[in-house]
Amino acid sequence: MKKVALVTGAKGGIGSSITQALVDAGFRVIATYHPKSEQSAKEWFKENNYSNESVKLLPLDVTDTAFCKESLTALLEQEGHLDVLVNNAGITKDTMFKRMTAEQWNDVINTNLNSLFNVTQPLFESMCQHGNARIINITSVNGLKGQFGQTNYSAAKAGMIGFTKALAAEGARAGVTVNAIAPGYTGTPMVEAIKPEVLESIKAEIPMKRLAQPKEVAAAVVFLASDAAAYITGETLSVNGGLYMH
Repeated sequence: MKKVALVTGAKGGIGSSITQALVDAGFRVIATYHPKSEQSAKEWFKENNYSNESVKLLPLDVTDTAFCKESLTALLEQEGHLDVLVNNAGITKDTMFKRMTAEQWNDVINTNLNSLFNVTQPLFESMCQHGNARIINITSVNGLKGQFGQTNYSAAKAGMIGFTKALAAEGARAGVTVNAIAPGYTGTPMVEAIKPEVLESIKAEIPMKRLAQPKEVAAAVVFLASDAAAYITGETLSVNGGLYMH
């Protein structure tokens, strides 16, 4: 039997690479998408030549607590258990704090941070009962160092790190590891759409002088999901080219 991994935000820039890497590693992936983007999810599924045996599409609004509980409870009944959960869904709504609206703040907090409760809580007890499970949260270098114009995003991503450490303590005895990965600037379509001169200035600040490749972030996910990482928990693994060194 293949191990089963659920990935939120599965068709995004980093999410797509995580999904593919897990499929390549022998997992069957439950790939979630926002219910309003069903058509694009089906197109993504087809473009990647996925089969129903390797990837299962699941509509999930990660900001809706009741929706997540109902949908994920039903999923557990179908699957029996999940081996891996990757909380990857996230958005940005950047602006200087003095101009930030409550909507911009709340949208980012709800999608990037409150989603951790909405998605993880319905699954956590089952993962503990089954044991040998992995929860991997995709945070950001800006959750570690902060970023001008991203108080909402930086707050949410920093919150993910605290959540990771606290839940790791609760899951440890049951053999459920909880870790975070903090990518730096990554070559996704969203980042590569930045004005060339701005992108060059970003690269100039990175000691390795380049963006991360999405597959490099995905490789870290596969490692933390593997049996080789069974004794690692409560950690934040930075994949940032040395951008933020402690």
